[in-house]
Amino acid sequence: MAISSKKIGLFFGSFNPIHIGHLVIAEYMVEFTELDKVWFVVSPQNPLKPERSLLSETQRLQMVRRAIEDDNRFKASTIEFDLPRPSYTINTITHLNEKYPKQQFALIMGADNITTLHKWKNYEQLLEQNEIYVYPRKESYDIPAYALRPSVHITEAPVMEISSTFIRNAIKDKKNVSNMLPAPVAEYIKEMRFYQKQDA
Repeated sequence: MAISSKKIGLFFGSFNPIHIGHLVIAEYMVEFTELDKVWFVVSPQNPLKPERSLLSETQRLQMVRRAIEDDNRFKASTIEFDLPRPSYTINTITHLNEKYPKQQFALIMGADNITTLHKWKNYEQLLEQNEIYVYPRKESYDIPAYALRPSVHITEAPVMEISSTFIRNAIKDKKNVSNMLPAPVAEYIKEMRFYQKQDA
């Protein structure tokens, strides 16, 4: 009897830093949808758009690895680190399909992204060739007509109001947000003094 391939959800993001909201969404996807695993695809730093608060890709990867630890449902992926930049989702998933022909990949994205998917490179190909699992945002979004198809799954994942921007600003203002972060990530940020306000 042939063994069916695992269905892997690709969760793209800067993860600057990864927080419990990201993990709640990922856990929902593997426990309440047909996805078997979630890969956190860490987006590399774009040299054309420098941001002082954006940590290096290796530092953000380290935080993702610490966040998921030994949970075999999750994986930290560096697949975009060695691909041409800027990173386009269609190029990444094409590369993954070539590298892992026996795996089945799907996309995980927020409702805000599905509404602007028509601005993505080769978006029609993305919709035709891939399943997409959509998680809700705090704001309500109307799903566009082009996304109303069986391959797009609108989920009832918990709505997470925590954002990486909020956490970075809170740390800069010396607020305690340790409960909003996986403990190993909070410890790493404190140890490395990430996001702290720099003295002039």
